[in-house]
Amino acid sequence: MLRSEKRILTTHAGSLPRTARLKDLFVRRNRGEKIDAAELEREVEQSTRRIVAKQLEAGIDIGNNGEQPRESFFTYVHDRMSGFGGRSERQLMRDIVQYPSYLEKMRLGDRQMVDLMHAPMAVGEVRYQDREPLKRECADFKRVLAEPGMSFAEPFMTAPSPGIIATAMQNRHYDSLEKYVFALAEALRVEYRHIVDNGFVLQIDAPDLAMERHTSYADRPLKEFIDFVDMTIAAINQGIEGLAAERVRLHVCWGNYEAPHQLDVPLEEILPHLYSVKAGALVLEAANPRHQHEYRCFRSNPLPDHMLLVTGVIDTKTNYVEHPELIAERLQRAARAVDDPHRVIAGTDCGFETTTGLGEVAEEVVWEKLKAMRAGADLASKALFGG
Repeated sequence: MLRSEKRILTTHAGSLPRTARLKDLFVRRNRGEKIDAAELEREVEQSTRRIVAKQLEAGIDIGNNGEQPRESFFTYVHDRMSGFGGRSERQLMRDIVQYPSYLEKMRLGDRQMVDLMHAPMAVGEVRYQDREPLKRECADFKRVLAEPGMSFAEPFMTAPSPGIIATAMQNRHYDSLEKYVFALAEALRVEYRHIVDNGFVLQIDAPDLAMERHTSYADRPLKEFIDFVDMTIAAINQGIEGLAAERVRLHVCWGNYEAPHQLDVPLEEILPHLYSVKAGALVLEAANPRHQHEYRCFRSNPLPDHMLLVTGVIDTKTNYVEHPELIAERLQRAARAVDDPHRVIAGTDCGFETTTGLGEVAEEVVWEKLKAMRAGADLASKALFGG
């Protein structure tokens, strides 16, 4: 995993805007409509090529395929794993439910999007059954990267944590949540290893390690949520066993939706537990109004020596384009808190379209934000490294 040796490197949290045609195909398929599989494959390849070029144009050093081949950041697993069927009833985030007028304002039902609140559930034994989509996704991304002028300093690819699947794709088969989580970890081991074996840094997306506090654990004691965090990290460690820590990074967030977020669990409550993951970097929110002060947590809970920090300097839930000077300030604060600028990488709070059709930021603004991140990282680099 690259470090910011001579300048602050830039990356993002994974998902990027899909084309209108690709969105239409995914939404229709999610609704049970029949679509042309060959057309979907062609659209995915074209969209992937486009998204790689747009990242490079914006100055991204550590980039990915924008999750273009997936309907969302985690529900795609039902196409690759056995055991899923039926329909979950996902509990809505408490900070949304608490404000009825805001819930009405969101009007999620009016959006053309893949439905995450009613994803398939576990109705049988979960196994990684069909590796062809995984192989195709990695091969397609590698083929695009091999084209002239299309390579990143380092490529990465995302995969979900067992915890987010277990909480959003509910359990109707296993005797306990723990058994379900560890079964998922064992199944995901296939995907985790394949990504790393293909030369990509693996990013595990684990919003469950923060967001579930105000979702499925909203009415339960904090200790029960922390126990869930510890259990899930143990499962992640089982899933990545045998992989070098420096080839894995863990993304944790409080939910990529614009809402009050006043019920978010403070970072200080979970940070010491996150350190037990056998990964080489943490990717954390730090740009939005609820969490931008939490860089201070690294003073009282120092980042382990082997870990890098990908700190959010771009809010993925607002169309404001952050000023490069502000981005530079955020990076310098993070570098001081970690006490080593070489261990800091500029990133986004979350993805820009984690679910097909659900993105708060207009596509043109996405690229402006990423360009601003590059400009801000350059300013910070001058201040931190000289030159």
